[in-house]
Amino acid sequence: MIGFIAFALMAADAVPPGEEPVDPYPHGNANAAATPFAGKAMWTAFHGSEGVSRIVDTTVDRLIVDPRIAEIFKAHDLVRLRRTLKEQFCYVLNGGCDYTGRDMQQAHKDLGLQTADMGALVENLQAAMRKEGIGFGAQNRFLAKLAPIKRDVIGR
Repeated sequence: MIGFIAFALMAADAVPPGEEPVDPYPHGNANAAATPFAGKAMWTAFHGSEGVSRIVDTTVDRLIVDPRIAEIFKAHDLVRLRRTLKEQFCYVLNGGCDYTGRDMQQAHKDLGLQTADMGALVENLQAAMRKEGIGFGAQNRFLAKLAPIKRDVIGR
């Protein structure tokens, strides 16, 4: 969790190590597009910061080789993607993190994402959660919390 907090405390225009610079944008937890769970049960169910880190890393590792959607990620800063997903998941799971990424519409604009792309992403996230040993009920609660994001990321 210290790594998550360290990035959140960085100046808005500082570029974290290994990341490509991005244009300035408004920061805030509202950009995560989901409210955190109450209490610490979900954070515990996801094995804290180490579990979230493993889930995100496994998900991204799967996405970049999934023939259905790998092309989408070829031109992306995967270091930034991993960091912001870890922050977002930590924030939503009530792990005490702040989300420093863009809002969902800005983060996904011009990608032309379709429903099938989101389905592939969710399948890879589910596989990563299973690998981490996250219970089915906790997986479903987390996915339900993230589901409304779809309307902000799918191209129209």
